Amino acid sequence: MPEWKISPGLTPYPAALEEMETRVAGILEGRADELVWLLEHPPLYTAGTSARAGDLLTPDRFPVFQSRRGGEYTYHGPGQRIAYAMLDLNRRGRDVRRYVWHLEEWVIRTLAEFNVRGERREGRVGVWVVRPDRPPLPDGSPAEDKIAAIGVRIRRWVTFHGISLNVEPDLSHYAGIVPCGISEHGVTSLVDLGLPVSMQDVDLALMRSFASVFEDNK
Repeated sequence: MPEWKISPGLTPYPAALEEMETRVAGILEGRADELVWLLEHPPLYTAGTSARAGDLLTPDRFPVFQSRRGGEYTYHGPGQRIAYAMLDLNRRGRDVRRYVWHLEEWVIRTLAEFNVRGERREGRVGVWVVRPDRPPLPDGSPAEDKIAAIGVRIRRWVTFHGISLNVEPDLSHYAGIVPCGISEHGVTSLVDLGLPVSMQDVDLALMRSFASVFEDNK
């Protein structure tokens, strides 16, 4: 099992990037353990390597950071649980697709502990929930919202970044971007779904689910 760290308060994004860089360097040099870091950020937008300028709708709303992770624009802020996973795929399997699948499975199993069915979608990385309480889409398919985003960077098979799971963020803050480049679907959170869970509840579920996904499938 990796080391786990839970940071209180709000962690500035540049400080998080610096700490990830330091830990990944330590893992590569054999002087640091793997780490799963749970934290929250102040309100901000991050741009992945595939971000399109037109998807940043209100550039002056919050600070914008270039993250060098995969993906497009996303929002981070209070009430969202960030889990940065610095894992050594040299030991866990050098397979990026499998790693992303495991990150999604981690979220799906975490949500299942709260009786929420998270689902994958072909061509849309992340975790989604169907919203039968909403009108269907124009093509007749059910409405669905994204509840967790995934962004990954890998250096010499050691991972950076990870997942962001919406527990109780201000969902209106997503209006400043096209989240992950997808405009036809919305975003949701556990509290938005009617589940008043605490961040501590989510952290415990994340820890349990991590073991069942990553440690049982090495």
